[in-house]
Amino acid sequence: MPVFCFMNSPAYTGRFAPSPTGPLHLGTLVAAMASYLEARNHQGQWLLRIEDLDPPREIPGSANQIIGSLEKLGFEWDQDIIYQSRRDKYYLELVESLKTGHLAYACSCSRKEIAGRYRGNCRNKKLKKHSDVAIRVLTHNDPIQFTDGLKGLISQKLEDEIGDFVIRRKDGLFAYQLAVVIDDALQNVTHVVRGEDLLHSTPRQIYLQQLLGYPTPEYTHTPLVLDANGQKFSKSSYQGSLPELSLKTLIEAWHHLRQKPVSETDFDNFSDFWNWAALNWNINTLKKPL
Repeated sequence: MPVFCFMNSPAYTGRFAPSPTGPLHLGTLVAAMASYLEARNHQGQWLLRIEDLDPPREIPGSANQIIGSLEKLGFEWDQDIIYQSRRDKYYLELVESLKTGHLAYACSCSRKEIAGRYRGNCRNKKLKKHSDVAIRVLTHNDPIQFTDGLKGLISQKLEDEIGDFVIRRKDGLFAYQLAVVIDDALQNVTHVVRGEDLLHSTPRQIYLQQLLGYPTPEYTHTPLVLDANGQKFSKSSYQGSLPELSLKTLIEAWHHLRQKPVSETDFDNFSDFWNWAALNWNINTLKKPL
């Protein structure tokens, strides 16, 4: 197994990691704000990472659009932006090490053949070496547990509930579950604050951290911003694109996070808002039911 040297880092390092599948909208702004203010409230670092792992789903120019919008709204990140599309060498090295350790294997199954939870069809097959295979990681039924900052104790039996999951796709692209684990470790991320749509993915990521010998960050999953039909806002369909990059927009996001009521007239500029918000931020208000 490759050994990476993790540098000393602040007691709190958070991150925001959007996928460039469309412009910044209210849902992604709310997620960014929650992670940003939790980091600033703890006098920690905040990193920006672009998770551009899936070119077929990406919209050209949206990465720069997201970055530009965050800049105009006054977000400040503490290190250079990381682009996952430029980090294949790290992902490949870890995939090969898992295969060598008999912790991952090749799978030729199609989606039609799987039809639901993967049941280990290719676990014991000896497939000929060719490119048209996915790589899956072996799972087991020992519960993977963690305590979410808002949701409390979460437990999942991966083999029963998920099955052996993909870490490299048939088309050669690396899976989100693998890349996010490697980059969180290499960037010394200590706390992950993100939307609750990713809550179900966290046990898989913790499992990979255990296999790779990585530390496990603390996780907090925040409520999503929903549209009038109760559906999550989608960048790819351009729902909820921000009408303006203004204090009013920031305060709308602040109120979606159930923080104390304020008005844009209470602040002179973006910096004034962020300084006040970092001091007055209280993530525990998100535990209260609506």
